[in-house]
Amino acid sequence: AICGHGCKYGECMGPNKCKCFPGFTGKSCNQDLNECGLKPRPCEHRCMNTYGSYKCYCLNGYMLMPDGTCASSRTCAMVNCQYGCEEVKGEVQCLCPSGGLQLGPNGRTCIDIDECSTGKAVCSYNRRCVNTFGSYYCKCQLGYELKYVSGRYDCVDVNECVTNTHRCNLHADCLNTEGSFKCKCKQGYRGSGFDCA
Repeated sequence: AICGHGCKYGECMGPNKCKCFPGFTGKSCNQDLNECGLKPRPCEHRCMNTYGSYKCYCLNGYMLMPDGTCASSRTCAMVNCQYGCEEVKGEVQCLCPSGGLQLGPNGRTCIDIDECSTGKAVCSYNRRCVNTFGSYYCKCQLGYELKYVSGRYDCVDVNECVTNTHRCNLHADCLNTEGSFKCKCKQGYRGSGFDCA
């Protein structure tokens, strides 16, 4: 089976037929499926769509049970948590729906953890980290672009000399380098390559 357009988050099952992994959709399985919009809804009270998945949380006065339902909790109602709470040995603790969020100083609201600046994010050498609320993603470094090569997505060098995105002087030659480019003045000219005289 060959899928010319690739199956980013799925498997190729037949000629250009992808079987998407749970949480993803689209012809090449590259789009996030919004589970919160499905019927029946996956959460009893509130639903938060995340990349490739979703999180349930409850209205104030309720707490999230292991089966995803919301059970009334008078003590939780008093705490007034942003995303629901849990009771452990009579202690009420507010919850955050994602590992990329942490409880704020008030113990009720969730604040974002910047995985990029704390070093918790793991991106390969040719990708840079971009923080999002509750998570992060890895984007290609400047001078690279995301391409589908030999069965997978990878960051490949942009040839600025071919794409004509270089700023070399009219009297200079463009030389492509890994992630960048260089300009060299032609014979009989002198300068930086950006300026040649």
